[in-house]
Amino acid sequence: MIRFRSAFFAAVLAATACSPAPSDRPESSTDFPLPDRPVSALGENEFSTETARDNRGEAETVMDLAGIEKGMTVADIGAGEGYYTVRLADRVGADGRVLAQDIDEAAIARLGNRVERERFDNVSIKLGAPDDPRLPKDSFDRIFLVHMYHEVQEPYALLWRMWPALREDGQIIVVDVDRPTDQHGIDPLLLSCEFERVGFELVAFKDAPELAGYYAQFKRAANRPEPKNIKPCQGSQGGAGNAAR
Repeated sequence: MIRFRSAFFAAVLAATACSPAPSDRPESSTDFPLPDRPVSALGENEFSTETARDNRGEAETVMDLAGIEKGMTVADIGAGEGYYTVRLADRVGADGRVLAQDIDEAAIARLGNRVERERFDNVSIKLGAPDDPRLPKDSFDRIFLVHMYHEVQEPYALLWRMWPALREDGQIIVVDVDRPTDQHGIDPLLLSCEFERVGFELVAFKDAPELAGYYAQFKRAANRPEPKNIKPCQGSQGGAGNAAR
């Protein structure tokens, strides 16, 4: 994979890196390894106004790259205020479905109000867990993880449980920033390594300033390892140039 450097966000709030202590982990995660890197603290649900994001063509670019079409079923993980949710709902149309998921109950409540107010009948809303997206099996053509993966406390557990939710040709779409994981981003080499360790393959990568970061697309590999056999990738605050392979 050719490695590209992406542009930094125009403005990003500083956050303190954190990693869950073994005693703080949910019991449902204990079979999985912890990430060998910092994890960004939860940030704001909106890092930029929707108008600013539309002016640079962010959502349209991502949906075009992801091949979003009428009738698809899509999950928006970490949906927040619904920037992608409502635009995906428009794109997939009345015959498609969008499941918006977040672990923030307040954000889910606000998004529910927005969906009702704007009358998106093809959108469902679900509360997720930090280590489990709680997605139905064999259900999604695309799963979106936009500017949120670096905040996931249990990435191996989350991705492992996401694997069965994809349909046969389904893919996961990641938009993030090439910067240390304690600064609201993740090196694309480390991202690919973590996905590969739980049974995914990288199929597309693009460095794109209009996304305030980069675009990566993954599909399921032939097999998903048992949790006890997952070896964490090597990472650091300074980046993932030494990600284990």
